[in-house]
Amino acid sequence: MLTETAMLDKTRARKVLSSLASGLASTLEETALPEWAEMQAAMERAVHLNGWFTPESVQFAVGAWVDALQPEAVEAWLDAMPEGKRGEAKTVGIVMAGNIPLVGLHDLMCGVVSGHRVRIKPSRDDGGLMAALVTSWSAASPGIGEQVTVEQDALSGYDAVIATGSRNSGRYFRHYFGKVPHIIRGQRTSVAVLDGSETLEQLKALSGDIFRYFGLGCRNVTQVFIPRDFDLDRLFAAFVDWSSLEHHNRYHNNYTYHKALWLMEAVDLLENGFVLLKEDADWVSPVGALHYQRYDDIAEVEERIAEGAEAIQCRVGHGGLDFGKAQHPGLADYADGVDTMDFLLGL
Repeated sequence: MLTETAMLDKTRARKVLSSLASGLASTLEETALPEWAEMQAAMERAVHLNGWFTPESVQFAVGAWVDALQPEAVEAWLDAMPEGKRGEAKTVGIVMAGNIPLVGLHDLMCGVVSGHRVRIKPSRDDGGLMAALVTSWSAASPGIGEQVTVEQDALSGYDAVIATGSRNSGRYFRHYFGKVPHIIRGQRTSVAVLDGSETLEQLKALSGDIFRYFGLGCRNVTQVFIPRDFDLDRLFAAFVDWSSLEHHNRYHNNYTYHKALWLMEAVDLLENGFVLLKEDADWVSPVGALHYQRYDDIAEVEERIAEGAEAIQCRVGHGGLDFGKAQHPGLADYADGVDTMDFLLGL
């Protein structure tokens, strides 16, 4: 039961996170656990409410969180936190993005584990997934329904805020929530660094880091650093498995728009029917495109990445995550490198 005293109760955390993991896993089966039927139904509805959500992407997101919530991973995460830290229970507002399925789940889990009261404001683009998840989790785990509230209108009555949005909304959030303790996240993206030794299988894994969720997530790779003599045909060969993207209406519209625009501007492009490769130093490439930069010395890349650290969520490949792991964040992979649990436990 929630009290006026917030405490990091690791025994409770294990129970509620185990319930969340088993419940989410059941939604990937033909018939979900009874308490999780609403979440399974919401997963089916979401693809009709957000044109960027597909059955595959929703199921992938759920599966990625099931993997992250394996018991040994939960133990390692909780072990890094102080034992039994007490304090006054606060009300934490969480403003969630909706660019990819369940993008706000990690913040919700952190809020629940912290012992604070949590009010979440899901994005209108989230397809009803977070509200349904709270309903199902509450049915499966006593206390969640008392602790977590889903707000339909603007957040109010909060003592602290975690807000995630775009570059523009990030500025708005800083103004609106600036008088209370807060974590404000704007737009970030991810990069890959190749050294030329990559195998076809590694490059195929990289393609998932690029194209998963149509490239809309902050952990999607939108900029690739390649050696001066790297043959870009190697990337095209690795991308073949994602050729079905050309049949997705929204993605294809973005692809054809930027292709026409850049051709009119006489921009040098390479393309294969579903992705445009453009040599460009901008960190963020538009949907349907991928930016790349060539380098002669890896020191150039390190300097460039250091300069752009505030724009980068994660790094894949040489000096970073293994290829194919960008869309599999762990519980301790805090967005923007800001420890959400440390923030919550310090309130």
